[in-house]
Amino acid sequence: MNVMTLPSLKMHYRQWGGGERTVVLLHGWPQTSQCWEELAPLLAGEFRLIAPDLRGYGLSDKPAGGYDKRRMAADIIELLDALGVERPHLVGHDRGGRVAHRFALDHPDRLASLTVLDIAPTHAMFAAGMRTAEGFFHWLLHMQPDLPELLTAGREEQYLRYFFNRWTLRRDRLEPRIPDYVRAFQAPGAMRAGFDDYRASREDIELDEQDQRAGRLVQVPTLALWGGQGLAGGLSVLDMWRPYVAGSGSGEDLLSGHPVGECGHFIPEEQPEELAAELLRFWSRLG
Repeated sequence: MNVMTLPSLKMHYRQWGGGERTVVLLHGWPQTSQCWEELAPLLAGEFRLIAPDLRGYGLSDKPAGGYDKRRMAADIIELLDALGVERPHLVGHDRGGRVAHRFALDHPDRLASLTVLDIAPTHAMFAAGMRTAEGFFHWLLHMQPDLPELLTAGREEQYLRYFFNRWTLRRDRLEPRIPDYVRAFQAPGAMRAGFDDYRASREDIELDEQDQRAGRLVQVPTLALWGGQGLAGGLSVLDMWRPYVAGSGSGEDLLSGHPVGECGHFIPEEQPEELAAELLRFWSRLG
C-alpha cells in the first residue's frame, strides 16, 4: 500500500503494472481496494493500475464529512494530479461506480472511458420509486441518522457477512478476503464513514437532478456490466443507464453492456477473468 497526502485527506492506494495507459479502480461497500487483487495481475502487463481506498474506507482518512460523490470524485482528481495522471480509464464497482459516474459528469476532460459494475444510476434508482426495495433495503437503513451505528456496534462481522452471503454467487472466490474486509470496518469510524457514504444520497440525487435538467450527460465511452445473478440481476440495467449517457439509442451510441453470467454482485472477485477480458475488449475498441 502507498499513501498520498492530498489537499483534502490522506489517501491510501494500491498500484500494479507500469504501462503507458492508466486504469483507476474504485471499490464499493463493504470492501476496500483489496477487492481488485484478482483482477490486477490480468491487466498489469499492459496498464498501470491505481486502486485507492475511497474517503472513509480502508486505510484512507475518515473525516466527518465530504461523502457526496462530487467531493469523493474530487478526491480522485487530487490523487491523479499528485501522481501525474491525465486521462485514465475509470472502473467503479458498487459505491465506487457512483463516484465514477460523478467523476465522468464533473471532469469529462480527465477521462478516457467509464466502466460501472453492478449498479444503475443513483437518480434512476430513486426516480423509479425504489421498486427493488427488497434487495436495496440497506440503502434506506444506512441513510438514517445514528441508527445503523447503534444497531451494528460490536456486531460488524455478523452484519457485513449478511451482505456477503446474500450478494455472492461464487462465495469461494470471495471468502478468503472477507475477514480482511471485516477488520477494515471494525476500525474506529469505519462503519460510520460507510453509512455517511449512503447518507450523502440526498445530495447526490440533487446533483443528478441538476444535471438532468441541464441536459448534462456522460460524454465518454461507457461500459455497464452487472452480475447475472447479482444485486442488479433483476433490473434492466442498460435501459436505466441510457438516459444518462450521451447518444444512447442513436447511431453513435457511447453506451454498451450486458450481464456477466454465473456471477453475483462482486464481479471483480467472482469473475475476474471474464471481467478482464471484457475490459480489454472495450478499451481495444477505443484505440
